[in-house]
Amino acid sequence: MTKTINIGIYIYDQAEVLDFSGPFEVFSTAERISRHGGVFNVFLIGETGGPVRARAGYTVLPAYGFDAHPKIDVLLVAGGVHNGEMEKERVMLWLGRQARDAQLVTSVCTGVFLLAQADIIDKQQVTTHHQDIPELKKLFPGLEVVENVRWAQSGNIITSGGISAGIDMSLYLVSRLAGTCLAEKTARQMEFCWRKQDG
Repeated sequence: MTKTINIGIYIYDQAEVLDFSGPFEVFSTAERISRHGGVFNVFLIGETGGPVRARAGYTVLPAYGFDAHPKIDVLLVAGGVHNGEMEKERVMLWLGRQARDAQLVTSVCTGVFLLAQADIIDKQQVTTHHQDIPELKKLFPGLEVVENVRWAQSGNIITSGGISAGIDMSLYLVSRLAGTCLAEKTARQMEFCWRKQDG
């Protein structure tokens, strides 16, 4: 029997809504339509476990806080207004601990800034939203920041461009973890045109 893969998505105040809702929909849909179930267990995590006010006042209640959550196999860090999060030592320490134990560490959009600030990445090939590439290069000059790709992969680190690119990356993760057939069925179920690329 295949082990269920825990997908933990980290969100915070002013996170971009589709950065976490899009990947959540991909993994939850893949689980729902998988032949036998038990493939993915996707959940949101906030620092305290209390309500998180995302962009434009979209308020959500994460399933877990830092102090009590399942082991994370795939860590996904959403983007958004990230500057304040980068200054939180508790967040940086938690991200570092989860990254050490996770099979894959991923980000959408400006979530990559948090990975870099937490010293999870320092010289890998990464990407982010096109508008944030200059800032990423300036703050973290050791990174190899690539442009005009939906996602970039360097070892067990996978980062995506902004917003809808996170859905493309998440479908790629489904294909890598559970097969291309399930990823294609998931995209079709979502009526989403999956823009594939070499990871």
